[in-house]
Amino acid sequence: MSSATGSPATSSADTGSCRLDTIQQEMEYLANGTRRLAVQLRLPLHADCLWAVLTDYPNLSSFIPNLASSRQLWRRGNRVCLEQVGTQQFCGLRFSAKVELELVEHREAGELRFAMRQGDFRRFEGVWRIGQEPGRSIPESSLLYELIVQGRPGMPLGLIEQRLRKDLASNLRGVQLEAMRRAAIN
Repeated sequence: MSSATGSPATSSADTGSCRLDTIQQEMEYLANGTRRLAVQLRLPLHADCLWAVLTDYPNLSSFIPNLASSRQLWRRGNRVCLEQVGTQQFCGLRFSAKVELELVEHREAGELRFAMRQGDFRRFEGVWRIGQEPGRSIPESSLLYELIVQGRPGMPLGLIEQRLRKDLASNLRGVQLEAMRRAAIN
């Protein structure tokens, strides 16, 4: 992963080399215009706090900057269906994309997997992964967001790709700020 601060590249699986409070990003070009993006951050927070923020589905749009709305459609055990609308503005144009996502919560593993059921992309799937650093006197967690996205024909993927890189980092910061705000309250 390449860091937002220009640090050397590391693997997304190597959470130990990501410095505290530094966002690392990675983009991989896959076949047929598909992209795999990953952003990672280490935080001085307990994993439970991050999990509570990520699974606060109705309120996600209040702290994730590029998410205009998030609505829970149903819940069946550890499966949840959400309707989300993301918005971005570039080159003077406003771009919005709507997706219906099915999420699978694996709390013990610290994973929140998601896949598009229907929406404005050909493919939109990934995972939020939370890791707790064991044996530390001060809680420390890693937060990883991986996304595989493929646009529909006619989508300006180059422009979308540039915005996604920037916006994923700010979305991760939004989760961080909300988690830190909630941790300060408790």
